[in-house]
Amino acid sequence: MTKKEQVYEHEFSKTRNRRKITRTILQLLILLVLCIFVIYNLFYTKTYQPYTDKTQSQDGFIALSYFGVQKTAGSQLLISQDRLREQLEALKKQGYETITKEDIYNYYENGGKLPPKAVFLMFEDGRRDTAIFSKDILQDLNYKATIFTYPENFSKKDNKFLTPDDLKDLTKSSYWELGTNGYRLYYINVFDRYDNYLGEMNPLMFGMVHQYLGRRYNHYLMDYIRDKYGVPKESYQRMKDRISYDYEKLENTYINEIGYVPPVSVLMHANTGSFGNNPQVSSVNAYWLKKLFKMNFNREGYSLNVKNSSIYDLTRMQPQAWWPVNHLLMRIKYDTKQDVNFETGDTKRADKWNILKGACEFTDEKIYLTSLPEAQGIIQLKKSNNYKNINLNVDLLGNKQGTQEILLRSDDNMANYVALIVSGRDLIIQENLNGEKKELAKENLDKINDLPIISIPQDKHNSEEKVLEAFSRYSLSTGQGKVYTKRLKEKSEETVPSVADGAKEYIPTISANEKGDEKISLTLQGNNISVSVNGRQVISTAVSLTNEGSIFLISAWSGHGFDQRNLTDDVYDAVFSGLNITNLPNENILFTSKYTGIDKIEYNIKNYINVLIGWFVKYL
Repeated sequence: MTKKEQVYEHEFSKTRNRRKITRTILQLLILLVLCIFVIYNLFYTKTYQPYTDKTQSQDGFIALSYFGVQKTAGSQLLISQDRLREQLEALKKQGYETITKEDIYNYYENGGKLPPKAVFLMFEDGRRDTAIFSKDILQDLNYKATIFTYPENFSKKDNKFLTPDDLKDLTKSSYWELGTNGYRLYYINVFDRYDNYLGEMNPLMFGMVHQYLGRRYNHYLMDYIRDKYGVPKESYQRMKDRISYDYEKLENTYINEIGYVPPVSVLMHANTGSFGNNPQVSSVNAYWLKKLFKMNFNREGYSLNVKNSSIYDLTRMQPQAWWPVNHLLMRIKYDTKQDVNFETGDTKRADKWNILKGACEFTDEKIYLTSLPEAQGIIQLKKSNNYKNINLNVDLLGNKQGTQEILLRSDDNMANYVALIVSGRDLIIQENLNGEKKELAKENLDKINDLPIISIPQDKHNSEEKVLEAFSRYSLSTGQGKVYTKRLKEKSEETVPSVADGAKEYIPTISANEKGDEKISLTLQGNNISVSVNGRQVISTAVSLTNEGSIFLISAWSGHGFDQRNLTDDVYDAVFSGLNITNLPNENILFTSKYTGIDKIEYNIKNYINVLIGWFVKYL
């Protein structure tokens, strides 16, 4: 190496080292900021004050159970911090006060009293972000909650889950109590949607393949472990020992790590009829539940527990991450048969509409229109009776399992109108003349959005590949892993017929939590309606109804779609985001839900900050 090259190498090394030092300092500063953020958000500055006016004993209580909490919206599983606050603040305004597990025990066993409106607040899975992002909400509302954990996670050193020391600190804060989801989360007797037997799976394997599953799977404590024919692979004694071992591990782990066994449990999964899908299994679970716990939540989907409920067969409702506050209130209203006051949000925008059915909230740039159970939600734009030629833009964000409608040129009783309908995977233009509906156009949204078209054999092949990938990644031994890796390679080299080859197209069943997001631009002028979806014009067709009329928005429950967890939810939320309506040809704004000026800037800044905080908690 020449002297010039040596000098160059020396300077390059100095520059590289400076970059390393700078990068290390920045990483340490980021970690320090995160640590301060986490410590602050696990440290409570107030003390929970128990509710003392316990005057009712017959009306029972509701139980609400959340999977977890994250900073920002987006997940269909974890509720955002803002939405959780909206829901719990709404409960507070309705008069609901939180109760403890001791309140429940005394209510059933000693004739104890409860608040006039009592809620038992539950958070499952023992997640760290739950504790962080619910802290200020619980303090501000003086609410107490119970956090449920899997003690198997204590030894995994996974930052996603709270440690025993974290749990002790939470209980010391006075805002939290402890419950348990059971020792472990594990799946048995798993089949894919093509009835291929997959056997047993841990949560990571299950997460990899869940998109290819139907309802044929079970949780670890719910049944015998069975073969592909449904025949038990274990004797009664082996099943009893296996299930008993889990309860013994749960007991020992909690005593060693926490100092006691939480007195309240959730049996996974719910709604089995008793304490399992088999009478012998149920008997074993019943023995341990009554030995270790004072109470057990055994059902899901219905929130109300009454005096004649069994303390070991309690029920809870699991609010979903996509529910606006009125969805929760609607469900509680019909569970409890009590009146509620629905949220309207921005009153200035709300005052421009008449609510005819259901409930409606105007928040941010969105209109959340919540249906009645197994029915509709309907609102009408005030003073819109003489609207004829218009341009309308909106982003429809309601889940695909349901119907979102926009009626134009409608009379007040909705017997005559032109409608744009998004239902499931279909976009429909419909005309109603004197009560007789006529479909003018229909397009498949998946095809509009250029989603890949695959055949049933291709989907089945993809399922088999993903299963082999999961088993190879999480094999119990190196030898087993090699076998699955070899089979995966062979599977990937197979040729499978496509739709172009003549195979039948695979059409996915819509799941309950499948998000929708369709940007609609509509022009109705004279006897023509044209529609663009996500920037692509897809419909231009003639209409017969040319009269002036009103604008209606409708949300409609369209029946129970596929849900792996088999939950019951008969309320639907249409979400109209950024709705902007102008007349033609003048293009005067008739209604808009969009922010402008300083409001838009503040809204965007808030969203950016929330995304940044959420990223720190998730990845650092």
